[in-house]
Amino acid sequence: MNLTRLPFQSVCLRAVPVRVIVCAVKFAAQPLRLLVRRAALVVLFVAGTAGAQQPHTLTGDIRVHKNFHSTILNNDRDVIVYLPPGYQAGLKRRYAVLYLHDGQNLFDGATSFIPGQEWRVDETAQALIAAGKIEPLIIVGIYNTGKDRIDEYTPAADAKFKSGKADLYGRMLVAELKPFIDSSYRTLPGPQHTGLGGSSLGGLVSLYLGLKYPKVFGRLAVVSPSVWFANHHIVHYVEGLTKRPRVRIWLDIGTKEGSNAEDAQRTVNDARLLKETLVRKGWKPGKDLSYFEAEGAEHNERAWAARVEQMLRFLFPRKA
Repeated sequence: MNLTRLPFQSVCLRAVPVRVIVCAVKFAAQPLRLLVRRAALVVLFVAGTAGAQQPHTLTGDIRVHKNFHSTILNNDRDVIVYLPPGYQAGLKRRYAVLYLHDGQNLFDGATSFIPGQEWRVDETAQALIAAGKIEPLIIVGIYNTGKDRIDEYTPAADAKFKSGKADLYGRMLVAELKPFIDSSYRTLPGPQHTGLGGSSLGGLVSLYLGLKYPKVFGRLAVVSPSVWFANHHIVHYVEGLTKRPRVRIWLDIGTKEGSNAEDAQRTVNDARLLKETLVRKGWKPGKDLSYFEAEGAEHNERAWAARVEQMLRFLFPRKA
C-alpha cells in the first residue's frame, strides 16, 4: 500500500508487526534529493523520497502526520512518529522524545533516498527498549522538503552553496512542531528529556540548534556532520560560546566519507577538530560527550543505521 495515496482520513494499517496511523491528509508531491559536491567530496544534501516503489519496512506503532504546515517557513512537510512498546497500555506514563531530521530516511525503506536503505531507527529502538537497554522514548522523524533542505539545515551562508536559514528552521521546531508533539502525545517536555539529531547537514544543524536552544534540546545526535560548511562555521560557533550549556552530545564520523582517501581523511580531521573544540569548551568525553570513528563507514544510510544502537544507548540510557 502506498502511504502517500491514502484518503483524507486517519487509517490504521494492522499489518503485523506494524501499526501505522496516518493522521493527515493531503496528497504531496515527493521531491527528488540532490547530490552536491565540495572538493570532490560527495555530500548528500537534499533527501527526498525514492523513485522506485519499495515495500514498507515500518516496525512498531507508527503515526504519520501528513503535510504539517509551518507558518514560520511557509511550507508543509510530513512528520512520522514512532511510539514505544506499551505506549497505549500505560496511559499515565510520559516519555522522552528524540527529534530526527530527514524523516523519510529513518524508518521506511519505501520512502528513503536510496531505495530499501534506511536508518532502521524503529527496529533498533524497539529491540533496545524490549531488552531494557534504553529508556522507552518517542521518536519524531521530520521530513525534509527537498528543495529547502540546504536552506533549513545550514546556520550560515557558504561561499559556494549560499543558504544559511537554520534560524528560521529552528524557530519552526521550537515554536510550532514541538508544541504540536507535546500536545498530541504524552511527552516529558523538558530539555533533559528532549533530543535532536541528524546526519550530514542534519548533524550540522542539530549541533547548532542544540547549542542555541539548550533549554529545549538537552541531548544531541551529531552524525557525520558537514563541519566544513561555510568555512567551518560550526567550529567557530562553538569557540564563541561563553558558557558550556548542559547538553549531552553524541558525535561520530566514518573513515571513508569521501571520494578518495584524501577527502575521507579531511572529513575525519574536521570531525576531530569539532570534538577537540567541544572538549576545550568543557565537554567531557565518556561523560557528556561521546566521539566515535566508524572504521570503513561511508556517508550513507546503511552506515548510519549501524551506529543507531550506540547513539541511542549513549543519549537515552536506561535509568538504574
